[in-house]
Amino acid sequence: MPTYTLNINNKQHTVEADEDMPLLWALRDLLNLTGTKFGCGVSSCGACTVLMNNQATRSCQVPLQGAVGAKITTIEGLSQDGTHPVQKAWEKIGVPQCGYCQSGQIMNVVGLLKAHPKPTNEQIETMMAGNLCRCGTYQRIKQAIHLVIAETTGSPSGMRKTITTK
Repeated sequence: MPTYTLNINNKQHTVEADEDMPLLWALRDLLNLTGTKFGCGVSSCGACTVLMNNQATRSCQVPLQGAVGAKITTIEGLSQDGTHPVQKAWEKIGVPQCGYCQSGQIMNVVGLLKAHPKPTNEQIETMMAGNLCRCGTYQRIKQAIHLVIAETTGSPSGMRKTITTK
């Protein structure tokens, strides 16, 4: 079986696996990084989203050989104590219900904000269209996104509704 060295959360990890094993399963089963979730396996739900070179990527569709040489960040790599600005906004707004999709949602937002620190409402809507939430917390997700934009850029993001915290 081939051996792969992956840069995950700023640490080098060596795994031995079939070359067609998706990154998702290496993260979860071989490296015990279980914050990245399995949802559909066909890149439709977004539960498995990680950052590869700062871009939101569905880990269920990336073969291990395609991850070699990339800088991969999982939800565990955002912060040790939940203090990343997006995680703090999620907590302030009280976004999760069941929480299953939230690591993918958060990683998708972090990818968007790395590319566009002050995204338009259209960019936010486009990004959100790729992540499913069975609990329907989409409005709270939008509120959290607008809160983090306001807090990290010092200016309102254009959201018309008042943001309330719990």
